[in-house]
Amino acid sequence: MPKETAVYTHGHHESVLRSHTWRTAANSAAYLIDSLKPHMRILDIGCGPGTITADLAALVPDGQVTGVDHAPGILDQARATAAERGLENVEFAVADVHELEYPDDSFCVVHAHQVLQHVGDPVRALREMRRVTRPGGLVAVRDADYAAMTWYPASPGLDDWLDLYENVSRANGGEPDAGRRLKAWARQAGFTDITATAGTWCYATADERAWWSGLWADRTLASAYADRAVQSGHADAARLRAVSDAWRSWGAEEDGWFSVLHGEILCRV
Repeated sequence: MPKETAVYTHGHHESVLRSHTWRTAANSAAYLIDSLKPHMRILDIGCGPGTITADLAALVPDGQVTGVDHAPGILDQARATAAERGLENVEFAVADVHELEYPDDSFCVVHAHQVLQHVGDPVRALREMRRVTRPGGLVAVRDADYAAMTWYPASPGLDDWLDLYENVSRANGGEPDAGRRLKAWARQAGFTDITATAGTWCYATADERAWWSGLWADRTLASAYADRAVQSGHADAARLRAVSDAWRSWGAEEDGWFSVLHGEILCRV
C-alpha cells in the first residue's frame, strides 16, 4: 500500500504562524488571480490560518470558498480571520487531500499552497483535486523548493540548516524540493493541459531580514520541526542552537539577501 499521509514537519508553533499569517493571495497566489471570476466556487486545501482563503473569498464575492486543513486546531483561527474581514461566503472543514469528502465536479478551482511537499502521495492528492474539479476548471498548486533557496552572504550555518531541514522533512515522508516536481507529478496524475511557472519571495531590507531570520531562528528551537529533528536523531540541542544562531547572524548582515523559489502549476481539467 502506498503511504498516503506524511507528518506536517513545521507544526503550528507561533514562529510558524508568523510566516503563514503573512501570506496573501497577492504574494502567494498571483499566478492564479487573473483566472478567477466573481461567481466561482473554490476549494482551498491546507488553508492553515486562512489568510489566503479569505483573500480568495473576497475575490469571488458571488461565489463560495471552502478552506480545509488536516489539522482541526488551526481552523478556529481561520474562521476568526474570515469573521474579522466580514466575509460570509467562506466556510472551513477538516479534510485529507488524499481522500476528499466531496462529490465529483464540485468546484471551479481547487487551490493548494505549500501542501504537496508535506503529503505522502502527491500524485494521488492531485488526482483527488482533479476529481472534485469541474470540467473546464482549474487545479492550482504552488510549492517551495528548498534546494533552490539561495542567500548572501555565504553561511556555513545556513548550509547546515538546509541539510537538516531536508533530512527531517524526508524522514517525515515529505519532499522538500517539491517545487521542481509539480509539473511531473501533475502529468503522472493525468493532467495534459498544464501551465508551469515559478515565483519567488525575497527578503532583503532590514525589516524583512529581521522577520525572516527571526521566525526561522525561533522555529529551529521551539517548533514541532525542532522536536522532530531531535526525536529522529538528525540533531541535538547544540546543533539546533548553532543553526538558530546562524539565522540571527545572517539577519544582522547589512548586505543580507534571501530568495525562496516556488514551482507553480495551473492545470485545466
